[in-house]
Amino acid sequence: MTTISTILWDVGGVLLTNGWDHKERAAVLTYFGVDRDAFEQRHADPNDAWEKGLLTVEEYLEKTVFYEPRNFTAAEFVEAMKAESKVLEDSALEVLGALVASGAVTLGMLNNEARELNDYRIEQFYLRDYFKVFLSSCYIGLRKPDVKMFRMALDVLQCDAKTVAFVDDRPGNVQAANSVGMHGIHYQGAESLKTELEKLGITVGVEANSRVVQ
Repeated sequence: MTTISTILWDVGGVLLTNGWDHKERAAVLTYFGVDRDAFEQRHADPNDAWEKGLLTVEEYLEKTVFYEPRNFTAAEFVEAMKAESKVLEDSALEVLGALVASGAVTLGMLNNEARELNDYRIEQFYLRDYFKVFLSSCYIGLRKPDVKMFRMALDVLQCDAKTVAFVDDRPGNVQAANSVGMHGIHYQGAESLKTELEKLGITVGVEANSRVVQ
C-alpha cells in the first residue's frame, strides 16, 4: 500500500455547515424579505465568478440583491451570511484535530468558497490551527469539480497523486479527485471517515480540540 502523506479537505459539509449553499441562502433571503426566485435567477454566474475570486462580495451582491433599492445595507447582509456558518452537527473536526496532533500527514484545505466567507471561516473556526495549505477556489481561480483544480493542488504540493487523500461530502468532487489518481473519500460522518482512513493505513485516535468554536 502506498503511504498517504497528505490529506486535503473540503470544509462545508465536512467540517462546517456550507458557507453559501441553498439552505444558507434561503435563511438569509427570508430574513431580509428578498424574493428567493428572483435572487436565484441572478445567482449562478456571479457566484461562480465570486468563488473564483473574480468579484468582491459587494460586486456579487450588486448583481444579485442590490439591483434595486433595499431597506438594509450590504454590510448587514454580509454579516447575516457569515452568521450562517456553524460547526457541522457530525463534523470531522475532532478527526482532523487528532491528525494534527499525530503529525503523521500534511493537512490542507481544497474547497470552493468566496474570499470574504472563506477568510471569515478560517479566522472564526481557527482553521489555521489545523491546516498548512489553503487551496481555496477564491485563491486559485478554479472550482471543484474541475479536475484542473486537483491537478494544480498536486503541482503546488509536489506530491504523487497516490500519496494524497481527499475528503468531500459531494460524490462529484470525490470522483474528480479519483480521476487524477488521488484517494477520494466520500464524507458520510466522522465514524465512517475513520473507517475509510484506516483502509488507507491511517489510524485515528480522536482527541477533542479546545479551539473549536460552536
